[in-house]
Amino acid sequence: MVERGRRKVREGTVVSDRMDKTVVVEVQRLVRHPQYKRVMRRNARYHVHDERNQCSLGDRVRIRETRPLSRTKRWMVVGILEKAR
Repeated sequence: MVERGRRKVREGTVVSDRMDKTVVVEVQRLVRHPQYKRVMRRNARYHVHDERNQCSLGDRVRIRETRPLSRTKRWMVVGILEKAR
């Protein structure tokens, strides 16, 4: 069987859980500046599908790319790595 493209997986922090079955996850990555070689932080925010509304503010989660679920949602929660204190 031929395997199609691997789905992207990211880890991030839940920054909003106000919507129903949706959370906003902020993913940080480190990028080296092309000219100055300084390491910079870059943030990306994703609308993520959370079927059981189990994520809460501050949780560390793993998310995976999926088919479009709405106008803005293209990711889904795979698992909660660490619950917020």
